[in-house]
Amino acid sequence: MKYLLMIYENEKAFESLPEAELQRVMGEHATFTEALQKNGNFIAGEELEPTAAATTVRIRDGKRLTTDGPFAETREQLGGFYLVEARDLDEAIGIASRIPTARSGCIEVRPVREFSPPQG
Repeated sequence: MKYLLMIYENEKAFESLPEAELQRVMGEHATFTEALQKNGNFIAGEELEPTAAATTVRIRDGKRLTTDGPFAETREQLGGFYLVEARDLDEAIGIASRIPTARSGCIEVRPVREFSPPQG
């Protein structure tokens, strides 16, 4: 089963880390990603640009509305993700608990709904 592991972090706090600390955390992510790739759990993963680069799109009354930034003001922002293959939720939670930034932020674990196109 596929699970999306969404990494939430206080963006401002993360951006203000000293360079050495930032490099250490990014190195830990690289090591973690390599381990996921070796054991066959890794499907995809990416770091996202800061929320200042985001655009939110809505359609209202048939018109497209765009706003700069994320949808909601929150203390933690989505900073990246891993898409993994896991036997079950317990294994996905185990994987999420090894993501280095789980120590300072949080990881949302969500099953990916398998899409089956209509037959016919």
